[in-house]
Amino acid sequence: MKQANRQTGKQANIILALDVDNFNKAKTFVDKLYPEIKIFKVGIQLFVSCGHQIIKYIRKKRGEVFLDLKFFDIPNTTAKAIHQAVRLKVKMITLHILGDAEMLKSAVSAAQEEADKLKIKRPLLIGVTVLTSKDTASSDVLALAKLGIECGLDGVVCSAQEAALLKQEIKKDFLIVTPGIRPVGTYSYDQKRTTTAQEAIKAGSNFLVIGRPILEAPDPLEVIRKVNAYI
Repeated sequence: MKQANRQTGKQANIILALDVDNFNKAKTFVDKLYPEIKIFKVGIQLFVSCGHQIIKYIRKKRGEVFLDLKFFDIPNTTAKAIHQAVRLKVKMITLHILGDAEMLKSAVSAAQEEADKLKIKRPLLIGVTVLTSKDTASSDVLALAKLGIECGLDGVVCSAQEAALLKQEIKKDFLIVTPGIRPVGTYSYDQKRTTTAQEAIKAGSNFLVIGRPILEAPDPLEVIRKVNAYI
């Protein structure tokens, strides 16, 4: 697993959160922003609208997909859903760590089994700790992150406020995905634990998820280029 910014503190990847409600809007952003953006997040809103269609389109453009559906169900149901998700050939998949150890281990096993069957690389499995719209204690995030990594997940979703603590306390290589990234001077919307790209990278984040500051910008490409110039 490549862990560039764990060593240098200066490398990370932007993920554009395609938090729009139809294929045409999503396609417009993909066309406009690839290859400045190479990874696109498909969350529950867009997936329910046109999930398979937009995933196929992103992959056709040679982009990669962060499938952010936050799986959370009984182990058997979650495992079956993960089998289906792996068939979409996405780069990353999210699960709620609150689903417990049995669910997480079943998901890891299912992902590897399906990837082996298809002869493809297994998607990265990323555990959601606490949503960035919530206030929480760092100790809660740390406990969930430890559980997820122990169960075989490749990384966790957390805010930059907890990223440095997790890197310090968890003695294994793992990835950190940080949502709620806000360029300096932009509004935080409904997010409680937001941060700048610079702060997140310094804390140890590997992937930076940015949505509305890009989607709602007069010139989305200019916003991305400014962030990429720092990264």
